Amino acid sequence: MSVWTAEELIRRSLRLCRPVYQQHGFLVASSASSSPGQKLTRIQRQSQSQRQPPWCPVGSVRFYSQERDISDEAEEKDLSLPHEMQVENAAAEQRQWSSPFLKHLERCGSPSDVLDLTRLYAPTIRQVSSSLVRMWAVTKKMSEDQRRYELQLMFEHPALDELLQKAMRTISLMRHEDMVYTLLSMVNLGVPQRSRVVQTSLRTLQEKLNDLDEKCLSILASCLEHMDDCPNVVALKAGLSLVVEERLSGIKNVVTLQTMMRLLGKDAPKELKWKLEKKALSMADQFSVPNAQWMISTMVTMGFYSKPLLEVCSRKITENLHGIPFNRLLKLLHSCKELLYRDFYLLTAISDYIASTVDIWTNKQLLLLLSVFESLAFCPAAVMEAYAEKVIADPDMLTLKDLLCVLKVYSSLNYDLQHQRRPFLDSLGRALDSYLPKMTAFALLKAVYCLCLLGHFPPAALERLQQSGTPPQQLADSKSLKNRERMFHTVELCLRLDRPPLPPSVTFPTSVTEGPAPSQSSMNPWLLEGLRSLLEDQEHVTLQEMVTEEDFYLIDAVITKRESSRRPESDAGERGPPAERSRRIAVVHAAPSKFCFGTLNPRGPLALKARHLRILGYEPVLVSELELQSVSEEQRTEFLRTRIFPELVSESRAEAGLAAS
Repeated sequence: MSVWTAEELIRRSLRLCRPVYQQHGFLVASSASSSPGQKLTRIQRQSQSQRQPPWCPVGSVRFYSQERDISDEAEEKDLSLPHEMQVENAAAEQRQWSSPFLKHLERCGSPSDVLDLTRLYAPTIRQVSSSLVRMWAVTKKMSEDQRRYELQLMFEHPALDELLQKAMRTISLMRHEDMVYTLLSMVNLGVPQRSRVVQTSLRTLQEKLNDLDEKCLSILASCLEHMDDCPNVVALKAGLSLVVEERLSGIKNVVTLQTMMRLLGKDAPKELKWKLEKKALSMADQFSVPNAQWMISTMVTMGFYSKPLLEVCSRKITENLHGIPFNRLLKLLHSCKELLYRDFYLLTAISDYIASTVDIWTNKQLLLLLSVFESLAFCPAAVMEAYAEKVIADPDMLTLKDLLCVLKVYSSLNYDLQHQRRPFLDSLGRALDSYLPKMTAFALLKAVYCLCLLGHFPPAALERLQQSGTPPQQLADSKSLKNRERMFHTVELCLRLDRPPLPPSVTFPTSVTEGPAPSQSSMNPWLLEGLRSLLEDQEHVTLQEMVTEEDFYLIDAVITKRESSRRPESDAGERGPPAERSRRIAVVHAAPSKFCFGTLNPRGPLALKARHLRILGYEPVLVSELELQSVSEEQRTEFLRTRIFPELVSESRAEAGLAAS
């Protein structure tokens, strides 16, 4: 068969091909895929004799509309190669592997080296793509400053215009893989996305979209994900989504599937998201650890919450935590936060892994991890103990920013360090004292507030806070007025109720620091019904609803139980009349967010409330809303009996044991 016959056969075959999105009635809303009947208007800012480089933005050369000038139609015809040149390039393509071009290309260490090479050897069609790919490959390994300098030299190099002109003319003749790599390389190198060479590549890929294989679609999706929207990009994304939906069952590579999912993003219809979820679950056995991490991040990008898929990924990561670098670990935790997903076993495994390798992490890395754990309301006990030891050993390593972060995390999560508690708090107090001269009033207030939650009262910081003049009345212009009022009033309340030993000069007048009264919301009906059922058969018991203490703490229910106890015998051997005393039990109903995730350990403000209620003579009983919802109506009374009157439960069990014996 002659060369001419083969060319003619290919040309006629291509006329019969139609992209998938055209079969579905998809209209390409771009200048690229306009029909011959449509017009294309071109506005030139320079004279007709001046040629613009192909990497210049289209906006500086022409703008597209739904009309076409004859002169523009003629120029667009120039983009396609004459038949003789196509044949010549095909022959050159066959000789490229014997050419020294590729050997020299591998030795190039900068984009300018590649451009110099293209002047020595005329690159074939495939070598044009290889040159652009090599330019990006060597650039991405450079430091930020070196990369900026080399790219500047690249755009000033006279051979860049020639290379991109050839890429623009030959893009339609390239192999599909070379097409997508050419576009990806140009975008990564910073060739303007509105330039003619990039827009021509986008238009060509629209025409070839239905012919791209799985790998090419994945590369194209990765490229489009980082491109700004324009008519050609939007059209290509829409067409790609149709291709993905049609070929979904045939996708065999996990990375390809994830790349498609990220490209479709939050705008993908729910039905398609469910199909993608089903496909991902069917490929779960192929997930590697990076695949599992990337899948969770992909769900964030899509704005899609799939509990089955998250559980699969969590199990995979939990079993293979060792060796995961810091950046991926931090990104994983941030993704869980954005998805509002928390897996107790995954978080505990990450905590244990970090604690076991604490020496390899920098102070900044540990603080970033602790901070994201705190935002998840999860208490990483192992990490907190290990980090407390580091602080005790060297408190001077903490910058002011570090110190404020540590105070926030430890006061919020309310972890009991036991024997390390006092040395740890003393170390934080000394670090705080060293930063007092340079702290703002608000930073000082936050630090003292956190230490008060922890039950620690540094005299120097308190005296400085008093002298700084930061009562709420002076913060009227602040957007965080209510928050500052609450913190300042909490500090005053701690000093009044905890009564720490302080110099007489440290005083916070109550008249200055009165806080807002708690909101009088109604009592939880399930809790109220359960308490009434529990107390109906008990004597000398009263129930009060929604009691306020210190104009600050709201108690859902106060149970007062009068109990009698015998007086000790007198010298004459007689007993006096029984003495009466009252037990006051404060039942506090709290939302799940007030507890550390997966435990009944109260977080900072709730723990402080319980501490102050004990000082005021109450026996605090904290009831989680989640616990109350998890039991049936029949079990609710018994559940409350176990929490409020554990001694009665023990007595009944003892009596049952005696009866059985």
